[in-house]
Parts: sequence; C-alpha cells; structure tokens
Amino acid sequence: MGTILFAQVDSVQVLKFVGDVRVTLGPTISKYLESIGQDSRLKSIVIDLTETTCIDSTSLGLLAKISLRSQDALKVLPTIVSTNDDVTRILTSMGFERVFLIVGDTDICCEQMGELPESSATEAELRDQVLEAHRILMKLSKDNELKFRDLVAALELEQLEARGEDESDCLPEPAPGRYAHGRR
Repeated sequence: MGTILFAQVDSVQVLKFVGDVRVTLGPTISKYLESIGQDSRLKSIVIDLTETTCIDSTSLGLLAKISLRSQDALKVLPTIVSTNDDVTRILTSMGFERVFLIVGDTDICCEQMGELPESSATEAELRDQVLEAHRILMKLSKDNELKFRDLVAALELEQLEARGEDESDCLPEPAPGRYAHGRR
C-alpha cells in the first residue's frame, strides 16, 4: 500500500506519493484538495512521483483534480516530478502534459516530510470519488473518454441504484400526444 508524504518549503507544497498509489488513498487526496487556496502564502504545488511504483486511474483522476484546483486557486500549473519511465508513460498517455508541467528532477529539497493524515470515506463517498476522478480523466483527452466511458456509465448506474433510483427515473417523459411506444 502507498503513502502520501507532505511538506511545505517556503511557498511551495510538496506531495510525495510513495509505493503503490491506489483508490484507498482517494479520501486522503480529497481532504488535501479542500485545503488548496486556503493558505495565502501558497504559490505552487509539486507532486513527487519519484518513489511511486504504481498508480491507478482513480488516483490519476484525483491528481488531475489537484491540478484543476491549483490552476483555479493559485493561477499556476502544478509540477509533477517522475523518474520512473513506466509512470511517466502513464502520465503522458492520460494527457497529463495538458494539466501539469512534467519534469524528471527538481531542486526542491524536502528533508522534513510528514505523512498526510489518512482520511476515510463511506462506500458511497468512495464510489462518488471514483466516478468524479474518471469523469475528470475523460475530459483530458478523447482516448480517455473512450477508455473510461463504460466504467463511468456503470458507476453512474450503480450510484443511481444505491440511491434507490432506477434508470427509468432519469428518462424524459414521452412527448404529449404520443403513446409510450411512439405512435399516435
């Protein structure tokens, strides 16, 4: 299982993702997202993936959300540091060069990194995070849209079912003057 380390160096926040970064870290990432823009000293965010061995699509979607929030609150493109060719290839294939500056090294030194406090979520909250993360990925590229549309559709259906709705509740009513089967 992976961990997320955190440090603030002057006006830069550094998040270091270590190990196998999976959906289980989603609540912790989401909690961090809430803090972006609250510290007036914060000028940029660096995401260090140099010790990331694997990262799943939900975590990638949440990283993209960090970028979007950073761009909105700080008016700056965050940086991803990746030295693992496999991880860098995944980032590029997902279209991350559109929302991050991707570099192979950095001169920011973080000796005093602490672990971000772990957050938890209910099953419904986790499902919502997974769904939102994949919707964000879909917006990054046409390939992502094709890659994740079936998953997003299945998660949306599951979300409806969990809320006690069924798919027919979301369908429009037939036009006036028409029977349900479409004839007059």
